[in-house]
Amino acid sequence: MELAERLAENICLIQKQRPLVHQITNQVTMQDCANITLAIGASPVMANAPEEAAEITVHAKALVLNLGTLQPRSAEAMLMAGKVAKAQGVPIVLDPVGVGATRLRQQTAARLLLECPPDIIRGNLAEIAALAGQTIASPGVDALKEAAQAAETAYFLAKKLHCVVAVSGETDWIASPDQQTACLHNGVSMLRFVTGTGCMSSSLIGCAAAVSPAWEAAITGLACMGIAGELAASNLTSSQGTGSFRTGLFDAVSTLTGATLRQHLRLQLSSASGGA
Repeated sequence: MELAERLAENICLIQKQRPLVHQITNQVTMQDCANITLAIGASPVMANAPEEAAEITVHAKALVLNLGTLQPRSAEAMLMAGKVAKAQGVPIVLDPVGVGATRLRQQTAARLLLECPPDIIRGNLAEIAALAGQTIASPGVDALKEAAQAAETAYFLAKKLHCVVAVSGETDWIASPDQQTACLHNGVSMLRFVTGTGCMSSSLIGCAAAVSPAWEAAITGLACMGIAGELAASNLTSSQGTGSFRTGLFDAVSTLTGATLRQHLRLQLSSASGGA
């Protein structure tokens, strides 16, 4: 089965199996993350208390850890849930929001990477570069240089941490530790003007990780968000803006089918050495 067919099948599997996806996530976007999980067909649970995070994870099919509104107690809950996930074979998705900004975020990310290594990491270029110990090019750099750095950084970190790494942006780059790279061209600029689309992308990846391998899951989740953005934007009238777009985004995800994904998917694959 070709990759596009497997990505389409993942949507069907999510809707059929309705996997429980545990998310210790950004309080600003928690409701949106729960709703996008429901929209794609999975079941969300958002248990961020250390007293129950591990217990909940035992029953989950995937775990999403988001550093967006990190606090010491939520950091403790993430570590406890992450350790259970590793012991139970539950895939972990890490969204290292703002990881280079504060000591708490850096220390928490470092402990998560060491004590409960994620299967998938998704972030923007600045966040992925921070995890890789790199700095991004100065603002205003041309798109070609930014794309090249995103691809190189994704592969570098994937190889270093032995996990799938996804760098989301105008173009999404996904890399695996075994030299697979993917370039996803779906999406619209309006996604940048709605709070939480990155967090929701990580949630969608978590839903896909519950039913498929990490490499396919990362591409599936980002493709769903990008294609849903395109569909939502295409339905806007001249008098509608980001509020209507946000509603349209949920509508598009909730009605997304495997056939729709195959129809709109714009994906390029290559190896790290440059082969097709």
